[in-house]
Amino acid sequence: MSEVFIEIEGLELQGFHGATPEERKGGQPFVFDVTLVAHDAGIRTDQLGDTIDYTKVVACIREISDGHRFNLIEALAAAVADAIIERFDVSRVRVRVRKPKVVLEAPAAHTAATVERTRS
Repeated sequence: MSEVFIEIEGLELQGFHGATPEERKGGQPFVFDVTLVAHDAGIRTDQLGDTIDYTKVVACIREISDGHRFNLIEALAAAVADAIIERFDVSRVRVRVRKPKVVLEAPAAHTAATVERTRS
């Protein structure tokens, strides 16, 4: 059996998450980097039905991000990871959420939180 790493990198979605009222009211971009680990995942059959459909994963991420308002990107990353491990035939998932328009006391490209889940 082979492990297959399926990646979605740099998925940008507008969200209304944040610790301050301004962040939650005005919205801002959030960037998702997702790695799914599946077994075999279509490598033998070359058929979409035997792997993870990226469009369905993106729809899942959008549903979680659009359907809830999170104070912390840590909680957003965890909710996305939990939904993916529950809905898709993966053994592991890693979700990184980046916040590129972060306001700090010094310049920063982004802040990020990463959550990993393993199917029990």
